[in-house]
This record gives sequence, C-alpha cells and structure tokens, in this order.
Amino acid sequence: MSGAALSSESSGPEVLHRLAELTALKEGIRGGPDPEATERQHAKGKLTARERVELLLDKGSFTEVEALRRHRATGFGLETKRPHTDGVITGWGTVEGRTVFVYAHDFRIFGGALGEAHATKIHKIMDMAIAAGAPLVSLNDGAGARIQEGVSALAGYGGIFRRNTKASGVIPQISVMLGPCAGGAAYSPALTDFVFMVRDTSQMFITGPDVVKTVTGEEITHNGLGGADTHGGLSGVAHFVHDDEETCLAEVRYLLSLLPSNNRELPPAVRGEDAVDRRGDALLDLVPADGNRSYDMRSVITELVDDGDFMEVHAAWATNLVCALARLDGQVVGIVANQPASMAGVLDIRASEKGARFVQFCDSFNIPLVTLVDVPGFLPGVDQEHEGIIRRGAKLLYAYCNATVPRVSVVLRKAYGGAYIVMDSRSIGADVALAWPTNEIAVMGAEGAAGVVFRREIAESEDPEATRAQKIEEYRTQLVHPYYAAERGLVDDVIDPRDTRAVLIRCLAMLCAKDAGLPHRKHGNPPQ
Repeated sequence: MSGAALSSESSGPEVLHRLAELTALKEGIRGGPDPEATERQHAKGKLTARERVELLLDKGSFTEVEALRRHRATGFGLETKRPHTDGVITGWGTVEGRTVFVYAHDFRIFGGALGEAHATKIHKIMDMAIAAGAPLVSLNDGAGARIQEGVSALAGYGGIFRRNTKASGVIPQISVMLGPCAGGAAYSPALTDFVFMVRDTSQMFITGPDVVKTVTGEEITHNGLGGADTHGGLSGVAHFVHDDEETCLAEVRYLLSLLPSNNRELPPAVRGEDAVDRRGDALLDLVPADGNRSYDMRSVITELVDDGDFMEVHAAWATNLVCALARLDGQVVGIVANQPASMAGVLDIRASEKGARFVQFCDSFNIPLVTLVDVPGFLPGVDQEHEGIIRRGAKLLYAYCNATVPRVSVVLRKAYGGAYIVMDSRSIGADVALAWPTNEIAVMGAEGAAGVVFRREIAESEDPEATRAQKIEEYRTQLVHPYYAAERGLVDDVIDPRDTRAVLIRCLAMLCAKDAGLPHRKHGNPPQ
C-alpha cells in the first residue's frame, strides 16, 4: 500500500470529525443566537433576518458570504460576546432567476447595530454587487452604530455611503426598512433608488423623539416622527409603504422584475397577451373634454398599459403627479403624468422633485419615458416662491433635458405656460410629441389670457361681461385650438385618444435604438 493511501486512511476519521463540526457550527449560525431572541422578534410582528432573505430570493438560491465572521473589538464586555455573522447576513441569490445581492441586519444580535466587522461584511457585498453588475437589496433592522466600538463604527457607515454613491446609476439599489433606522444610518437608504417601509414596525429619523423633546419641547411618537406613513405621505423619503413584511418583500421582487440588472442592460421584456393595437374606447369617457372637470389619471394609465398593470412610485406623496413603472408590448416604460384628481394636476415643489428623481432613475437604467400631460400650470403662492419653486421646479426641467432615453409625450387636455414646457415638451427634447384633439396648449387659459390682453377693452365696454365672453372666444379660436401647436411643428400629430396605446408602442419601437450624442463632461450641475 502506498504512503498516500495510508495518509488518506489515517486522516479519514479526522476529516469526518471536522466536517461534522462545521455542519453543527453552520446549523447553529442559521438557527440564530437563541430561541428566546427569535421569539422576541416574532412577538414584535417581525421576521428574522434569514426568514426575510428566504422570502426575497428564489427558494434555495441564497449563497451566504462570511457567515463565520466575528468582531475583534475589546472593552465594555465585547470580548466575551463574539457571535458569528456579527449581526448581519450577507450574500447573493436570484429573483426570478436573475442574480441579486442582499444584506440583512439581524436584530437578535447586538440589536442589528453596526460595528467594524459588520460594516466590512456590507462593504464586501456592495463591492461584489458593483463588480457583478447586479442589484443590491438591503433589509434594514438595526439600532445604528455600535456605541462600544466608537469611531470605528462611524467609519463603517462612511464606507457604506461611499459605495452607495459609487453604485448610483450603475446598479439598482433598494432599501427595505423593517425596523428602526436612526441617526447617520438613515442616510444610506436616502442614497439608494427606492425605499420600502412597513407600517408600525419600521421608523427612520436623524434624531429620535426623546432628543426632539429635549431640544425643541415637541412631543411625538416614533411612528409620528419617522414611521412609514409619515415618510410615505409627508416627507417623501419612502417610495412604497406596506402593511406587513410578506407583502412588502413580494413587492420588492415585483419591482426587481421591472428593472435591468445594471446600467448596461435593458429591463427584461415580458411578452403578454394584451394586443398591441387594442383600442381604448373607454378613454373617451374617462377624460372629460371640459378642462374644469376632474378625473383620475390612474384610470387612463390602466387603460393604456399591458393588462392594466402598473407599479406606482410615491403613491401617497405629491399626489398631483403620478410616477409609475409599467409595460407596453412587454417593454418596461416609466410613466410621468399630471393628476387632475389632486390639486387639478398643478406642478408644485413636491411634484417637481418627485418627477425629477423618477426621470433621472429611468434615464440611468435605460427605461423609456412616457409623459401624459394635463397641467394648468405651476402652483402660485407665497410659500411656493419663498421655498424655492424656481430652483426646485427647475429640477424636473433639468432631468428631462438631460435624459437620453426614448421620450414620448402626449397632451391630453390642458398644457399651460411653463408647466407645459417642463412636462417634456418637444422644445426640451421629447422625441415624439403627440396630442389629443381635446388639447389646449397655450401660455395660459383663454379666460386668464383675455383678462390680460383685452383688459382695457373689457373695462371700457358698455357690457363688460359680454365683451369679456367675446374676447375669451376670440383668443380660444385663434390660439388655443387643438391644431395651433401642430401647425407649428411643436406637436408631431394629433391622434384619436382610442389609438394612444398603439401609437405609443409604435413610437417606442422606432426609438428602441436611439443614440443621443452628448458633449464630454464630468457631470452636470443640476439645480438643488
């Protein structure tokens, strides 16, 4: 018998022992620190980090990285508490067969607080996601920086922020808030593309209620200060809000199915059974010809897109503008639309910022833009002016002007003043500009215009009301009729509303290979 064979035989039991030891160790890690900690997590209505990862990813696809990592910190009793994973689970798997990277805070270990080893694991998985060109999802449930590790923990956050910024516009980044997120930790989700929150269990704030009360005297609850509905409807920090973790993570999967893996790819196409040339007869009743009557733009979007299915972004914030992801003939598109059912669809500070960020995201990830226009103008008011409607409204203008993806706009009814220009008009670079025969494209409505242009004639008339009505009709006939803009080439065609879906699909198919040459520059300097 050879020496090699003898060595193999003699080492066999030792290898098996080591394998058994490894198996027991990893099973212990997967089980968590102790059953009581898991019970406490469930008692709060929260899943464990591993349960969340399993719900997010395709079954059996998760590959964990650095499960055996432990911190090296000493002092304050840390040297006696060195659990594996150090409170964060990192790795990759698939969502509908496509690679996705993930990290998940484990609140059962150090309350999910970030220390040096914890941060290093996150840094590694972020670097891997950028290198692999695949989306990154963070499942956040942590108590902020690990105080016992001092500045090392703070530096860990700095490394995360730097990588968030490096990955911006390169790979989709999604933050899912499933517990507390306070202090500087909140800036990482703010740097990502989309933020999901769960009602009652997730909160985000820079300073908590106790500090707020001490400094300002204001009393407020954790949810009132930074809960899901607060950030979904008031601050705009959260893009999506859900009632439970299961629904939330299912929607994250759906969002990922609409996004490309990185900025070098197109979003995945999914051919359905919805006919390309399906007529939208319902549109004639959904949109009143009378510009003063309200309607829900979401009903129009439902009628246009494949199978009536779309994913609205920021549904509860700046509701006078609708931003959504949907499909037309299987291809993903980003839809930006004024919402007449909210504030008559005017543009204001919030709507401008909401639209600008969405347009920038779509442009970053090769998602064509469809803009549905029914806008009476910018919202007037002292507050709007003093809070910077000029510079903040310019964000939407800049985003559209800077976008190189295919862009098609449709004017449904009103399109007045600077708001018409901003809503992806032909003059700022829309590839195709369309209008319905009910459109009114003008500097302002006929009523307002007549009052300005013919003010003296009306005032000096023997019958001011009759003269005013006559001048309104005169202005409307000359400048606000549906074909004025088309006659001047500012609208490519006036179309039958029932054909809108088919026309949009044809236009986007024509633009699929669009190549927009840009001047060399490091980056622009958008209005802030």
